[in-house]
Amino acid sequence: MHVYDTISGALTDLDSRGYNLDFNLTPDGLECKSIDLFLMPEEFEIEEVYRFEGMTDPADSSVVYAISSNVGNLKGVLVDGYGMYAENVSPELLNKLKIHHE
Repeated sequence: MHVYDTISGALTDLDSRGYNLDFNLTPDGLECKSIDLFLMPEEFEIEEVYRFEGMTDPADSSVVYAISSNVGNLKGVLVDGYGMYAENVSPELLNKLKIHHE
């Protein structure tokens, strides 16, 4: 596992290691708009997780997920606010994210 001081440092290094797609969280899975792709929870793996605490407010914390998928042999990242997804995603997706969050 790598150690990063900033989110931008993590994203730059992950990009250099092939995690070059940007994923967005949807209620049922992950979406990559640049290549018009949607992945269900069973179609991707979370390879690495990095947490970043807000300087003055813990509510400003973020998480960077390094994600891979056998669907198209893809790698990318998901940046999410810590705990922000809880009410907005399916139970299957929530469980997958939480396993790597704790």
